[in-house]
Amino acid sequence: MIKHIPKNILDAAKVFEKENFSLYLVGGCVRNILLGKEVKDWDFTTNAKPEEILKLFPDCYYDNTFGTVGVPLKNNGETETVLEITTFRTEEGYSDGRHPDKISWGKTIDEDLSRRDFTINAIAIPINKKLIKGATEIIDPFNGQDDLDKKIVRSVGDPNERFKEDALRLMRAIRFAAQLNFEIEKETLLAISNDSQLLDGIANERIHLELIKILASEYPYEGILLLKNTGLLAYILPELLEGINISQKRPGRHHTTDVFDHNIFSLKFCPSSDPIVRFATLIHDIGKPRVATKDENGYVIFHNHEIVGAKMAHEICERLRFSKKERERITKLIRWHMFTVDEHITDSAVRRFIRRVGTENVKDMMDLRIGDRLGGGTQTAESWRLKLFKKRVEEQLAPAPFSVNDLAIDGNDIMKELKIKPGRQIGELLQKLFEEVDEDLSKNTREYLLKRLKELV
Repeated sequence: MIKHIPKNILDAAKVFEKENFSLYLVGGCVRNILLGKEVKDWDFTTNAKPEEILKLFPDCYYDNTFGTVGVPLKNNGETETVLEITTFRTEEGYSDGRHPDKISWGKTIDEDLSRRDFTINAIAIPINKKLIKGATEIIDPFNGQDDLDKKIVRSVGDPNERFKEDALRLMRAIRFAAQLNFEIEKETLLAISNDSQLLDGIANERIHLELIKILASEYPYEGILLLKNTGLLAYILPELLEGINISQKRPGRHHTTDVFDHNIFSLKFCPSSDPIVRFATLIHDIGKPRVATKDENGYVIFHNHEIVGAKMAHEICERLRFSKKERERITKLIRWHMFTVDEHITDSAVRRFIRRVGTENVKDMMDLRIGDRLGGGTQTAESWRLKLFKKRVEEQLAPAPFSVNDLAIDGNDIMKELKIKPGRQIGELLQKLFEEVDEDLSKNTREYLLKRLKELV
């Protein structure tokens, strides 16, 4: 066990030991150690009170009311990590569905573990002389190790009580299941469904973080399906549920499912590991139910669904507190995901595609397209047309993509040639010249553009 714990953390533990304070590894780091997974965040609990911890480490800080002190650890003079060390505590009352109304410092590790969410997170490893010498001891009052072995997410005690204390635990249970490929224990799963309405009182910022973690997990499709089956998705992405029972079947088309299933299957088969691309893939056809009509033969059509979907995605991203950069990226992927891959399109059309989606988003768009194809029932990830289109895109990307800045003349040339002052007209003329040259790059010469300029005015 000792080999998993970095030396600078053990050195910090010795400070507690010297002052006769107990110190325990707890929570996710213990879970990952027992599962043989990488530990990214080290969390500790202790019987030392916050003011006592502050005396032990001159650089530490305490800026909350929950007993958590941040202790910066240095390596070669530079801060390498920050340990979060929380005093044993018990909690009472959760009138806001998130924060305890009263916190009391606890006396034992068992008291502290009893307030935690799931058994797999309610395991502690004491850091003391015995452990440092190589012996191991594990504190596991709720049989979390058994649940780790059985791959089960189970609440500590009554699940209804745990979820009423903090309703975000409803999503956390599903997130752990998606990250670890675990099942949710029957009573815990039933309580999630029964208490799903509690999520309505949780801040969107917190929902956003859990959703991103689900999408970044090894099993995002299963996570979203659990959100749907437990009723939580109605409080997170109600727009996605509009696709249920909206058929996409048409003669000669590969779609065999309704819009909802198509969206979540597209997520399942999307090759990207980026949660933002996965989210865009999940909601790429979210506009279809709102534009669904029928053609003259009575078959469903979804005219302009990508335009409506992009607008809906913008609103969803704002509601779920995605950053501006993420919001723009998601809406762009959805807006242009219906790009044509016809083998007869011109090079200028390929360049327009690149400019629309942005060079930085080309690979993401291809990943979304693959998810879209496989999620629609197609057996192959890429058609021969898509492969050809990708090759042509790569050819156009080989040099820097052609833009207005690559024209053989610029705004100064226009002002000098036409004897005009700076203004909007210059930008408009450059754009006209660019659109013409983009269709035939051989026209991008100074002589031709200056001659053409006079014809435009």
